[in-house]
Amino acid sequence: MRHLLLCMAFCFVAASASAEMPLIELKAGKQTLTAEVASTDPDRMQGLMHRRMLPENRGMLFVFPNVAYHGMWMKNTFIPLSVAFIDDKGVIINIEDMQPHTLDGHNAKKPARYALEMNLGWFRKHGISPGAKLEGLDRVPLPR
Repeated sequence: MRHLLLCMAFCFVAASASAEMPLIELKAGKQTLTAEVASTDPDRMQGLMHRRMLPENRGMLFVFPNVAYHGMWMKNTFIPLSVAFIDDKGVIINIEDMQPHTLDGHNAKKPARYALEMNLGWFRKHGISPGAKLEGLDRVPLPR
């Protein structure tokens, strides 16, 4: 019973944290997607950890306070993901596939302002590759 209560409390906290992130609609090529915006340190640190699923055409946009060679990992992440590193003009630099529960580093090949995580293979499935531009980033909240 105690484990069930702890699990329920943890799930509530995790759901509450993700529910507070703003949503933004972005366009990549002809594809429209909705992304939760992780623009604060706590939101960027939490990311998609502990989630069990991610709806189709839904992702998380990480907004970094500086343009740099940012990297991602998959600690405590259950969902296989692809991450696109994006420069400050909205152009995709590179896309990396990431497997759950790994500490492997996945890094931007050039300085990036954003990272967009989607379900594994989402970018490939929709014909989106490095050099493509994301539209809608002008409405993203400033990083804090």
